[in-house]
Amino acid sequence: MEIELLKRDNEKASFVIKGINPAIANTLRRVMASETPIMAIEDITFTKNSSALYDEILALRLGLIPLKTDLKSYELKERCTCKGEGCAKCQLNIKLNCKGPCTVYASDLKSQDPKIQPVFPKIPIVKLMKNHELEFEAVAVLGQGKTHAKFSPGLIYYKGYPKIKIADNLKNPEKCLASCPVSVYELKNKTLKVKNLINCILCNACVEVADPKNAIEVIGSEKDYIFYIESWGQLSPKEIFVEALNVFDNMLDEFTSKLKKA
Repeated sequence: MEIELLKRDNEKASFVIKGINPAIANTLRRVMASETPIMAIEDITFTKNSSALYDEILALRLGLIPLKTDLKSYELKERCTCKGEGCAKCQLNIKLNCKGPCTVYASDLKSQDPKIQPVFPKIPIVKLMKNHELEFEAVAVLGQGKTHAKFSPGLIYYKGYPKIKIADNLKNPEKCLASCPVSVYELKNKTLKVKNLINCILCNACVEVADPKNAIEVIGSEKDYIFYIESWGQLSPKEIFVEALNVFDNMLDEFTSKLKKA
């Protein structure tokens, strides 16, 4: 197996993994999206709410606010030493107390842990009119995307590494060039050439317009894959990938242990 980083910043990353099969590729994607834990608001106790929104609607909005996550300081409740009863190692208290007229933003949430704050402070929660009040205490916990989408750390997807073959008898290179939505091709001396292979999304738009038919062949590799991670902000793309590998490794250890007992 070989890994090559293509691009990375605070929110997005893309890389190539070579020498794997479709099963491993999809397993990595599922572990990153569904097994990597992040922090989100789970329980809310409303003390006052005279806003235009019901408690249930506010609870839904609050649960979807991305919170920066510190995986070193917190544990999943089911793995915590408190056995799920709730302690400082597996949950975090967040409070809010606002009175209108004002717009309540995510930045108004008061977290007990300064490291756990809203990723986007300007997310509006609700607008309070004159004499409207909103007061509650919430509990944020680590969770996994397999139980609720609010615990998914980002958008993770992959594609087979593109392979493109262009026949010498292609009669309409200009039309094929225009059909590509992601500028994979260029024209050189009226000949269609691949310019940005990695941009190819395997849509086959060029294949469908090629004259003669099958003059262009576009396929995705079943051994080499390009992965894309678009983080919601709770964890960096690197943290998502590294934590997913740790989770995958633990899952394999657990599987091996159960096989030995069978």
